[in-house]
Amino acid sequence: MADPAPSFMSSPRFRALIGLLVLVAIGIGVWRFMVRGQESTDDAQVDGSVTLIAARVGGTIKAMHVVDHQAVQAGDVLVELDPREYQIAVDKARAELADAEASAIAAQNAVPITSTTAASSVISAQGALDSARAVMAATEKEVDAARARLAAVEAREREARANAAKAARDVDRLKGLLAKDEISQQQFDAATSAADATKASAEAARAQVVEVEAAIRVAESRLAQARASESQAAAALEAARTAPEQVAATRARATSAQARVDQARASLAQAELNLQHTTVKAPAGGVVARKSANPGQVVQSGQPLLSLVQVSDVWVTANFKETQLAHMQPGQRATIEVDAFGGRSFEGKVESIAGATGARFSLLPPENATGNFVKVVQRVPVKIVLSDDQGDVTLRPGMSVTSTVYTR
Repeated sequence: MADPAPSFMSSPRFRALIGLLVLVAIGIGVWRFMVRGQESTDDAQVDGSVTLIAARVGGTIKAMHVVDHQAVQAGDVLVELDPREYQIAVDKARAELADAEASAIAAQNAVPITSTTAASSVISAQGALDSARAVMAATEKEVDAARARLAAVEAREREARANAAKAARDVDRLKGLLAKDEISQQQFDAATSAADATKASAEAARAQVVEVEAAIRVAESRLAQARASESQAAAALEAARTAPEQVAATRARATSAQARVDQARASLAQAELNLQHTTVKAPAGGVVARKSANPGQVVQSGQPLLSLVQVSDVWVTANFKETQLAHMQPGQRATIEVDAFGGRSFEGKVESIAGATGARFSLLPPENATGNFVKVVQRVPVKIVLSDDQGDVTLRPGMSVTSTVYTR
């Protein structure tokens, strides 16, 4: 009896297929084990510091010392502006500072002079006032004495006039008696002489009255002058007593002059700073890009002149899906494969994770509360810094990379 035909399940082909499936299953398991704890994305690129170099002051470009894509070091001169206008401003500010310093010195020197002068003025005015008052008191006594003498001489004048009048009447009576020969000529002559003497006495008394009246007028004039001098001395003393206010005013002027010196010094510092800004230097090392200025061009303050790419300070910005961030955190190891160098790998680590998705920082962020809502998986920027050793290559901002973060 012939053997039955072998079935397919017992054929070598079936056993080979089963073995292949087992190998595929084992490979998938090994692959899943190998990639477990890793998050990768090709939505990543190299980022770096790009500094916009702008003019700090306005002016005409005198010289350009760089061209596009030129490598420069920190402190290298990039652009020179015409400095003549700013040099004139520096010279003017320096002259104004010298003038202000001279005025401040004069004002400071005036303070002790004013203090000494004010003190001596008070002493001098007080002495003048005391002297004027003493002269006025003496003159008042002189006027009183002269008035007393006037009263005395006026009394003597009245007495002399009375005596003269009596003697004159006696002479008149004796004339009639002489004519009747009732008295002698000798008696009449004696009466006449007595009358002449009393008349002379009256005239002398009148002269003394006139003299004393003149003396009184002179004394009163001196008294008026003494009173005027006393008033002037009192006014001078009152003015001298304002010495503290004068000293304070002088010190205030000195302080104001010093403030003008500080202001002039600040203006000079600003002018010198503007003069320094006519020479634009590189703040750091890098590569020149987007040069937009040329010699002879007039630029304004704040106008961009060129950009400086700091190729020595680069990092990677990887935009991971929000579903990939569950176990991702700063400090985890990462690898970077750069497309420009045939997928060459670089080591790095996660430095930080953005506080919001990239869409929130767009010009027009999404507003899901309006219109039709379509759920889209968002991406969150993750900053990855590279190790210091990058070999013989230079990464430049904008290069495409593939980033892998090891979350375990």
